Amino acid sequence: MTAIDVRPSPDAEAVAAAVAAALTTIDRNIATFGTNYPGDTTTGGNYLDRGGNFGWTTSFWPGMTWLAHELTGDASYARAAAGHVPSFADRIHSLSDVDTHDLGFLYTLSCVVPWQLAEDTVARDAAVAAADHLLTRVLEPAGIIQAWGDMSDPRQQGRTIIDSLMNTPLLFWASSITGESRYADIARRHTEQLRDNILRPDGTTFHTFYWDPAGGEPVRGETEQGSSDESCWARGQAWGIYGFALNHRHTGDPSFRAAAERCAERFLDRLPADSVPYWDLVFGDGSGQERDSSAAAIAVCGLLTLGGDRYRAAAGRILTSLIDDYSTAGKPDSNALLRHGVYDKPKGVGVDEGNLWGDYFYLEALTRVTRPDWSDHW
Repeated sequence: MTAIDVRPSPDAEAVAAAVAAALTTIDRNIATFGTNYPGDTTTGGNYLDRGGNFGWTTSFWPGMTWLAHELTGDASYARAAAGHVPSFADRIHSLSDVDTHDLGFLYTLSCVVPWQLAEDTVARDAAVAAADHLLTRVLEPAGIIQAWGDMSDPRQQGRTIIDSLMNTPLLFWASSITGESRYADIARRHTEQLRDNILRPDGTTFHTFYWDPAGGEPVRGETEQGSSDESCWARGQAWGIYGFALNHRHTGDPSFRAAAERCAERFLDRLPADSVPYWDLVFGDGSGQERDSSAAAIAVCGLLTLGGDRYRAAAGRILTSLIDDYSTAGKPDSNALLRHGVYDKPKGVGVDEGNLWGDYFYLEALTRVTRPDWSDHW
């Protein structure tokens, strides 16, 4: 076990300063991007304007802006965030770049949130349409939601990924808003399959896993973004902590909480000295490898969702490290919130850069500790 950073949770003054720095950057980005979207990752420390709404990360931008509204009560943030609803409504109704399980990421933050906070019926209807489209990705008899691409693509058929645990909350929400249990039933069955197959006996996780598309039998685990098929991709492990915890909250199934705790224990056991993981948990201090600050931010949110003194204390240590050593506070040459993230090291994409999901979950973590009574929207 690697020695864990013993610094305490951030105090109220440190959190307030971190929030203020984040809001300053968000203000600048609203002026820069308007209703366009930043790229997935920074380039040389800055997001470039991708323009239109495509890919899996665009919702993290309005998601951050809604968080800014919830933190401040400032209606200008709500107006800026709501300005993205028409783009997401058009995207799902025109079926533009929606052949992905990431509809949960995309429509929870962009459309479920404005329905919950502002009763935006256009957003509500778009989110339900996205949930309906997500159901078209269910592969029987395996009972899994296929991750990417055409459902008949032999390379992708029968594959799901650990990230998908964060996409099932859209289905639970759809059941609650429509009164139809089919969405939640599919989400629960999918999570059971990941619990039984993508989570290894030692508490680590595969990034991706295949089931036989004809018979539904589990076949094999692989990686796309980890160091090897046998290693443990850090961000995937963080998705496991948060995703299983959220699925437990929606279902009450104690085995999902147990799965989240197994992921959490293994993640914490493999942290380096400053509590921010390397991009794959196989690496430690002295490896010369890059950190993934986004995995740390996701894990903080998952640990706080699990609750309890141990997990809250661990979340506090990680968040302190992010605030002190990984945030862009005091660094106006970057328009990200966090530095030192990794998107896809094997493919050389977004290595040692900021990224939209890292920024979003960092701000969500700050929101959680600033407002302990705050309820997330997952």
